[in-house]
Amino acid sequence: MKRMPVIFAAHGSPMNALAKTPFTEALTALGNSVPHPQAILVVSAHWETEGTKVLYNATPPTIHDFYGFPKALFDVQYPAQGPLNLAQITQKLIPGSKLSEKWGLDHGTWSVLVHMFPNADIPVYQLSLDVHAPPEKHIEMGRQLRSLREQGVLIVGSGNIVHNLRQIQWRDVNAKYDWAVEFDAGIKKALDVRDEKTLAQYMEKFGSAAELSVPSPEHYWPLLYAFGASDEQDKLSYPFEGFEMGSLSMRTVMWS
Repeated sequence: MKRMPVIFAAHGSPMNALAKTPFTEALTALGNSVPHPQAILVVSAHWETEGTKVLYNATPPTIHDFYGFPKALFDVQYPAQGPLNLAQITQKLIPGSKLSEKWGLDHGTWSVLVHMFPNADIPVYQLSLDVHAPPEKHIEMGRQLRSLREQGVLIVGSGNIVHNLRQIQWRDVNAKYDWAVEFDAGIKKALDVRDEKTLAQYMEKFGSAAELSVPSPEHYWPLLYAFGASDEQDKLSYPFEGFEMGSLSMRTVMWS
């Protein structure tokens, strides 16, 4: 079985699920470029828990975890099956984690996968974000997932390196703030040289640019899992780079 790559996919606005843009076209191309997965494990910014949970549901529901959007977005379904055996294997890889039926596929997962794998014919499950774990622990949990790549599992972290909803420029989709560009470029440089200390201690490294770019950590953390699941032998690439509405970095990363 061919070793699977690891992906950190930006997701931005839920409306990207319905859009056809250079970003969503890049997701489609990315899905077409990777080996066919046996299953997909997503670490989404939108499942935060006390401790770490592994989704254990044979028919995970499509969760519309937002409000104020058009009906067409709420009509989207992603009826992928859940790989129960792999969920059990994954739970054993992360000490102290627990299986959970009480979730489904949230929009951090399906808004990306509708472009990468639109047929929903690959089993999908999720790993939650432990709200009490420090950045270093999120990287370590990514390492603990690394062996899944040998079993045909595509590991996808879904979030945004820069994610500040209060600073969004709704009227200018192509806007970008200087602080957002600074932080995104600094994290790219850290990824390029596998600078784990900078990735974990981003607040100390980037100061106010980090405070503005990561006002809360849940959209940044999935990057740390993807980084942890990668290794020095992987080739690093950036399938998409850019910003939406000033304060959302859409940088997407692949290790293969």
